[in-house]
Amino acid sequence: MGQQLFLIDPVARLRPEKDSSVALMQAGQRAGETIWVAEPSDLAAGAGGPQVRATAINTEPWYSAGQCCWLPLNHFQRVWMRKDPPVDEAYLYATHLLELAEASGVQVLNRPAGLRAWNEKLGALQFPELMAPTLVASQVELLSSFAREHGEVVLKPLGGRAGQGVVRASGSAPGLGALLELVTQQQRLPVMIQAFLPEVDAGDKRILLVQGEPLGAVNRKPKAGEFRSNLAVGGQPEATELTERERQICAALRPALIDAGLFFVGIDVIAGRLSEINVTSPTGVREVERLMNQPLADQTIERLRALV
Repeated sequence: MGQQLFLIDPVARLRPEKDSSVALMQAGQRAGETIWVAEPSDLAAGAGGPQVRATAINTEPWYSAGQCCWLPLNHFQRVWMRKDPPVDEAYLYATHLLELAEASGVQVLNRPAGLRAWNEKLGALQFPELMAPTLVASQVELLSSFAREHGEVVLKPLGGRAGQGVVRASGSAPGLGALLELVTQQQRLPVMIQAFLPEVDAGDKRILLVQGEPLGAVNRKPKAGEFRSNLAVGGQPEATELTERERQICAALRPALIDAGLFFVGIDVIAGRLSEINVTSPTGVREVERLMNQPLADQTIERLRALV
């Protein structure tokens, strides 16, 4: 019987009917794995190597917990790093400790070096030909020029998640300069600015890739009066199928994702344009399972167990 550890936010806060981590844990248990949970702050390392203070749980029905204990990280065949952003100092230090476990043969998902290298906004810039017009900068002059060129734009903080802090603006707005000063913290912090795609009214598609292959997708439509389609801010999920263009995007990403050890990834696509590559704790599993009648979590665990 295998041992899987999930490094997550406090387990008591997870909503089993919506949470993708819970879906993966329950699928792992159905496959005969023993499921353990811990938080990144439960990691430690010393002369005896990396270890963790973890708790074994029974996931169905959600949930019952055993006794918490310290174990070496190589007690686990696989460790899922599914802590939600922000990717702050604590998060980054945890990835370094997880690399020590990798060195002893533990499979970490996603690979710690990949988590550090692939900022969820900046990672997509490796594929500019797949994106809407995009600029990352902290200089107000550059950002203003981009906004004037493209008219309607969207501003995204590089460390944001779930649509938080995303702002739509007009290149002709009289207060644009002040807004840019605010979001860049007086030109000290870079932000992403993208041409606004009005097709977002029809939805922003979340595509879940396992080992670079698209296994499921859900379309997310903004609620009335809102341009952000994230489920966390009221976006409504609906069933969908992948277009040929979307399959081409997935195929273009696949080699780089595999090379970076990014096993489970969620990409966002609007009107055939890549928007973001989510690598920390991609969501959408429950929505795909419910709307598409597809056992996505079980399929993911099956693919994982098949890896050499």
